[in-house]
Amino acid sequence: MSVAVIACGAIATHISHITTSHGLDVTIYPLPPLLHNQPAKIAGEVEKTYLEIKDKHSKCAVAYADCGTYGALDAVIEKLGLKRLGGNHCYDIFAGKEKIAALMESDAGTYFLTDFLVKSFHRSVIVELGLDKRPDLRDDYFKHYNKMIWLAQNPTSELTVMAQAAADLIGLELEIDVVGEGSLKEQILELLN
Repeated sequence: MSVAVIACGAIATHISHITTSHGLDVTIYPLPPLLHNQPAKIAGEVEKTYLEIKDKHSKCAVAYADCGTYGALDAVIEKLGLKRLGGNHCYDIFAGKEKIAALMESDAGTYFLTDFLVKSFHRSVIVELGLDKRPDLRDDYFKHYNKMIWLAQNPTSELTVMAQAAADLIGLELEIDVVGEGSLKEQILELLN
């Protein structure tokens, strides 16, 4: 039997590249990335998925950070005897916990993007917040933000244009920090071993 990874859909492609490049027999079960807009549902969805797949695999890991569950995910994975990625969110995984803490310390009004969020910004942010229908609500959501930092994993000229468009749309200055996949590879390989 193979190994299963219940993964945040926002990082599932990265995990697939990592496991494929290491020749690992892994089945990835991506959960909808939009769960991040309702993080109280993440732990329940992880548990539900695990209970559905546990008999098909010899081992299972969870590719989520805490992601705004405030410990609810940890309670579920402890109950189920699983392990998860470290950190509070994927920004910690890609850029490092210390770097994110330092950025937030210097400016708590920092809005972060990953490659996934750059690609899905319209759907994940604009539509989900209703700004496509009510652009006048922009300040209600973003008035306390001062800048946007794209923590780029695999930057391209196309993604750069998209990131700038996202920043322009909500009226923030864009900074680009090429961080690559950070500790994701090491953490995934550790979870699977």
